[in-house]
Amino acid sequence: MRRHTQIHPDQLPLDLTDEQALERIIAARVAERAEAASFLWRFRLVCIETVLMAALVAIAGSILGQPAMMVLRATVLIAVSCFASGLLLIVLSAWSSRLLARWQRWRAS
Repeated sequence: MRRHTQIHPDQLPLDLTDEQALERIIAARVAERAEAASFLWRFRLVCIETVLMAALVAIAGSILGQPAMMVLRATVLIAVSCFASGLLLIVLSAWSSRLLARWQRWRAS
């Protein structure tokens, strides 16, 4: 025998009969999560690239026998510029994807 459960009056009704609307809601949530995850992965890659470039400059400078202060200054300069350019690429990528999405919505309407 099947019981009909009572719905709490504060609970929002969930209409599962319209499959297309449900698919749109799910797709929007998945896209939002993927966008947030992609930002974190891009930021991680920029940080890894920055550390690797700084390490390469430091190792090359020390192998070539350059003065320590010059190697340190070059290492810091390379690390800062690599990090800044990576962040600039992340920002420009996010900006262009939003602009493209807005343009596609404009074309669809």
